[in-house]
Amino acid sequence: PLPNEICPKNGQTLKMKLALFSILFSAAAAFQAAPAAKQSTALRANELEIGVTAPLGVFDPFNQLTLFPERFERRRAVERKHGRVAMAAVVGMLFHNAGIEFPGYLSKSENMRFSDVPDGFTGLFSIPTAGLAQIFFFCGVCELAIWPASNYSGDYGTGYLGKTLEGEELKFKLDMELNQGRAAMLGITGAMIQEGIQGQTLAEHIATANDSLLGPAHGSILIPGII
Repeated sequence: PLPNEICPKNGQTLKMKLALFSILFSAAAAFQAAPAAKQSTALRANELEIGVTAPLGVFDPFNQLTLFPERFERRRAVERKHGRVAMAAVVGMLFHNAGIEFPGYLSKSENMRFSDVPDGFTGLFSIPTAGLAQIFFFCGVCELAIWPASNYSGDYGTGYLGKTLEGEELKFKLDMELNQGRAAMLGITGAMIQEGIQGQTLAEHIATANDSLLGPAHGSILIPGII
């Protein structure tokens, strides 16, 4: 935990409320009513075929495509955006757990460096209130202006590393993005649940794991806690 001079107790409640409000707001935004006017899909690929891979194929256990076909486009857009955010979250988690931090100060007035922020989800509550407000504002600008939620295509004109893809190559990359986004959503959720249950970050769990069934008693790496 951070010293009281860096993270005063009397400001902790406000920070937690602001952080939780930001999380709840972003979650609620994903389920808001669809806007009356939106940009049509312009990916030049059949969205019904993207992400359809063996062995599941078209995985629709609740028959939503048949019952509510008009809702598919928005749900796919939500899935794609959440997958992108989750992939960024996983990469950020791995970097932070590896001890790779931004240099310099997060807050000069509170004498807090970026390296002072604890690893894991709890580190969010050590960020000064002004910092949380800036994060919330930046996410709002991205959602409303830079990468608007009304654009269901997910195509923001940047291409693939500046390259325009077509045909089978385009579908392969879209399949890869969607499936890796799905894996990332499960991965970051699992890491947060594991941290909440065990009180350890991913790096701490790997370093101290002694519950491996098949591997060595310490340092479970391939599948933490199993192998």
